[in-house]
Amino acid sequence: MTTAQTNVFETLESEVRSYCRNWPTVFESAKGAWLRDENGKEYLDFFAGAGALNYGHNNPVLKHALIDYLMSDGITHGLDMSTVAKRDFLETFQRTILEPRGLDYKVQFPGPTGANTVEAALKLARKVTGRESIVSFTNAFHGMTLGALSVTGNSMKRAGAGIPLVHATPMPFDNYFDGVTEDFHWFERVLDDSGSGLNRPAAVIVETVQGEGGINVARPEWLRALADLCAKRDILLIVDDVQMGCGRTGPFFSFEIAGITPDIVTLSKSISGYGLPMALTLFKSELDQWSPGEHNGTFRGNNPAFVTSRVALEHFWSDPAFEQATLAKGARIRAAFDELAQRHDGVSSRGRGMVQGLKFTEPDHAAKVCRYAFDKGLLAETSGPSDEVVKLLPPLTLTEDELDHGMRILTEATDVVMS
Repeated sequence: MTTAQTNVFETLESEVRSYCRNWPTVFESAKGAWLRDENGKEYLDFFAGAGALNYGHNNPVLKHALIDYLMSDGITHGLDMSTVAKRDFLETFQRTILEPRGLDYKVQFPGPTGANTVEAALKLARKVTGRESIVSFTNAFHGMTLGALSVTGNSMKRAGAGIPLVHATPMPFDNYFDGVTEDFHWFERVLDDSGSGLNRPAAVIVETVQGEGGINVARPEWLRALADLCAKRDILLIVDDVQMGCGRTGPFFSFEIAGITPDIVTLSKSISGYGLPMALTLFKSELDQWSPGEHNGTFRGNNPAFVTSRVALEHFWSDPAFEQATLAKGARIRAAFDELAQRHDGVSSRGRGMVQGLKFTEPDHAAKVCRYAFDKGLLAETSGPSDEVVKLLPPLTLTEDELDHGMRILTEATDVVMS
């Protein structure tokens, strides 16, 4: 790649950019599970917009619906005004997602990002309970705005706030102590001990699978115990499903495997189905205590995203076969990673559904695997406190041949790096 091809990015764009440093090419087009750069080289995408493209790039069913909507002069910008596109989405979401799962949730459209739906969830929990503190977990990631950062664990990201991040208390995530100490002992003790100094929190916020934290998977029994702890102590439970929702772990919601019903759920990333900005904050009806306009935003009514989301729900979530296919593909990735872990010391596998990770004892090995994979035409990122995990988020719609092709590249990359 010549300097002329990248000069404008390097001279005009901020130093804050990150992904482009790991994938030094200029992308031009994308379809399904593939990206193509301006030189014609193709890359299999096991990153999928950090989980925003569960149905792949430019999914034809969604694309045609979007083009038809735009060509008919459908509403593009509508704030929170009532529109046909919003009505159709809400009716479809209720019919295909909420009702089959017995969920009596109200739907709020905050600003169209994951961080914004987290901010809305935290604000609502504090408003409803009248309490300030939020309990979060070690290695959590919930976004880059101040409220979301306060419940995020990563020290580098927290430092970017530039001010103290208060009114949040971290607790150990499932298996934080490698099974040596039961994770809930400390949490339960300080909640019930009048001498602990911990004020009763408004809410607990948790990811069922910590993506940015290193693919840390919470056991269903741990999640059930957490939900029970919150219910008995009048603490609201927030599940952040921004990255793990919309089928990433198999079921539409990642918490379904535990059989729990959170008080508040945050969704973004793949909820639009097409990579368009969109976010939802879901909460039990009795928690809907907002005053009109108390949490708003100029772009909370992304009508083109309502259109693609509705079609995605109808096309993929009216048939349980989609969830089963996701679980089957995830099992194939896990089997390949398990084999690599058996073959190489210092390597272990982890994940659920189609979020899978390969952890390296030597953190720099993960980056080397991703660089080798990129050279061979595959995109994958690293995650974890020391970027020690190769993190896979392939489109849920990729074919078995594409999956096998990608795993061959990753297997070769790991074998080379570990040799």
